Amino acid sequence: MKYSRVYLDAIGYELPPVVVSTEELETRLLPVYEALKFNAGQLLAWTGIQERRWWEPGFSVAEGATLAARKALDRSNVTAQDLEVVIYSAVCREQFDPATACSVAAKLGVGSNALVYDISNACLGVLNGILDIANRIELGQIRAGVVVSCETSREINDTMIAELLKRKNIETFKDSLATLTGGSGAVAVVVTDGSFSSEKRRKLIAASAQSAAEHHSLCRWGLTNEPIPDFIPDGASPKQIIQGVIHAARHFMTTDSVAVLKYGVDLGMRTWKNFVGKIGWTPDAIDKVICHQVGAPHRDSVLKALGISLHKDYSTFPFLGNIGTVSLPLTAAIAEERKFLLPGDRVGLLGIGSGLNCLMLGVEW
Repeated sequence: MKYSRVYLDAIGYELPPVVVSTEELETRLLPVYEALKFNAGQLLAWTGIQERRWWEPGFSVAEGATLAARKALDRSNVTAQDLEVVIYSAVCREQFDPATACSVAAKLGVGSNALVYDISNACLGVLNGILDIANRIELGQIRAGVVVSCETSREINDTMIAELLKRKNIETFKDSLATLTGGSGAVAVVVTDGSFSSEKRRKLIAASAQSAAEHHSLCRWGLTNEPIPDFIPDGASPKQIIQGVIHAARHFMTTDSVAVLKYGVDLGMRTWKNFVGKIGWTPDAIDKVICHQVGAPHRDSVLKALGISLHKDYSTFPFLGNIGTVSLPLTAAIAEERKFLLPGDRVGLLGIGSGLNCLMLGVEW
């Protein structure tokens, strides 16, 4: 996939107000640590994550995405009425139906002629949304669109900590470790044909994608499919029935972290080879990279396998955790604010997500 007239016009983001340290999570998990004979500080040592952010309880992900979108629009010359596509691409949604993008578009005041819809592809959602808009621009169908995302980890972390406290076994802990890296945040990327500004920045050059769908079961997040519990007695009150059904249909997240890392690195190497061949940049000519933010072991393993020096990478996971679809574009925005990404830099955006899928974008910053 090559592009000749697509630009990442602006990136906006919103950080939640609640800072949650890894030490706080470990305090809640103290009975589990005692049962498994773990020392305090293990979670930080395994992940390199010191803290992450949470939204306040009940916060709307559509509201978070809208806040980020308004910031992105404010940083560009694009108005809500100029947007011809609005894509919501997070794992977390308001509900199953309708598309959360509809709520965002309504809050922004987007015109009735815009395409408005959700897409989903684990942690690659925003990158997939960028390419969806880029393809429409390259075909001459539209001039501007926005892809938005808002992730929340409070609820799934609370659920999995409760499960760990209930079971206190090493198998549950291993399956839950990746969940405990989760953070929260929102991001929006305005993608245009470059006609809204004389300063054409962040030009999309090419993209490359590879998949390993045989590993789709290594990381799963969803609702359990358990029968209604038999502890609901005959003649139970409506409240008892509702509580029982909620228990049966609880959220779960399970990840085989070791296998995800192993096969993810293999997939990343295959995608990287395809990427550098397609974009026409030699590896040495790539000035900077922004990777999906999982944790220290993942970053170090991926960069080592790809032969990329650590000084070319900018990371936010130590203080923001893994924000799923939000992580990579939000990190790029912060890297630009901190003067790490500079005008003219050749930048590789290196995304990977459950499935397994890998997507890499080349941008002249």
